[in-house]
Amino acid sequence: MTTASQLPIVDLRSDTVTRPSKGMLAAISAAKVGDDVYGDDPTVNSLEERAAEMFGKAAGLFAATGSLTNQLAIKMLVKPGEELICDENSHIARAELGAAAVFSGITTRTWASQNGILKADDAMRIARPNSGVHLVSTTAIAIENTHNFGGGTVQSMAEIVALRQASLSSGMTMHLDGARIWNAHIAQGFELKEIAKYFDTISICLSKGLGAPIGSVMLGSKEHVASARVWRKRYGGGMRQVGIIAAAGHYALDNNLPLLKEDHRRAQILAQACAKVAPNAVDASKVVTNIVGIELGSLNIDSATFVQAAKDAGVWVGAIGPKYVRLVTHLDLTDELVERAAVVLADLLQKALVA
Repeated sequence: MTTASQLPIVDLRSDTVTRPSKGMLAAISAAKVGDDVYGDDPTVNSLEERAAEMFGKAAGLFAATGSLTNQLAIKMLVKPGEELICDENSHIARAELGAAAVFSGITTRTWASQNGILKADDAMRIARPNSGVHLVSTTAIAIENTHNFGGGTVQSMAEIVALRQASLSSGMTMHLDGARIWNAHIAQGFELKEIAKYFDTISICLSKGLGAPIGSVMLGSKEHVASARVWRKRYGGGMRQVGIIAAAGHYALDNNLPLLKEDHRRAQILAQACAKVAPNAVDASKVVTNIVGIELGSLNIDSATFVQAAKDAGVWVGAIGPKYVRLVTHLDLTDELVERAAVVLADLLQKALVA
């Protein structure tokens, strides 16, 4: 009899846990490199140009993390003592450790939302542009798409357009945290250039969903990117022969973008299995990309206990709060692994219902 410890681990903690495939490793090995601090790495240069062209922006800047590209971007849009506004559960507000305040002297204020879904009126209701010499002025608005802590929700293009129109007339700029913009693109079918034109700066991630081991790109005007390049170096983010990593990004864009639809399908398998047992914990109709949230508020179990019980059964999941668990599908999974995880998680929910 095969025990849980003898079966392959099903890692659903994040889509950042993937390993480079053989093809990606071959691309890394074959990469042409140079010193990127001097601008001499041809693979980095071509990746920056490629990403900028994909989104219709003038230039791009490669960095190690999405947190860094987010912070570099908003620094270009907001001066010290000015204000950025964003959703209360956005990554910039919740998961970047106060970097905007520490690095850039930026004040941040947030609006409430349901599942991270943007409503232009909610953002504009708290915006305070041009507030004079006594009050903090709102300079920029950050939108996250897909919304991580919202459960992988995709933002409405109509709401983005409405917010751009309303904010632009007041002189405010907009930043897109597009860590999982690829998932939104696949789920909703919009063109990348279409959404990009409503934002002054964009951060895109190559290690979430697309399977690169590391790397994000900040996109914007030539002036913003040139200035951000200086700040990247100042923050200790200058890299040398980093074409070996940029090559993985090229491979990911060449091969892995179409595979995201499989992540979305597998997320539905998990969501439906959990919702069948505990419909108050999971609403499968709201799972549109690769993230499934399990709300344990009505169940007799907390996140830490649930996570440990799942781990004991060979399924790794993440606790986002005391009563909230997150599952994330990715390209290293198979249908067999996902089906096994679905059984384990449904069984845990069933036990929590009767405990």
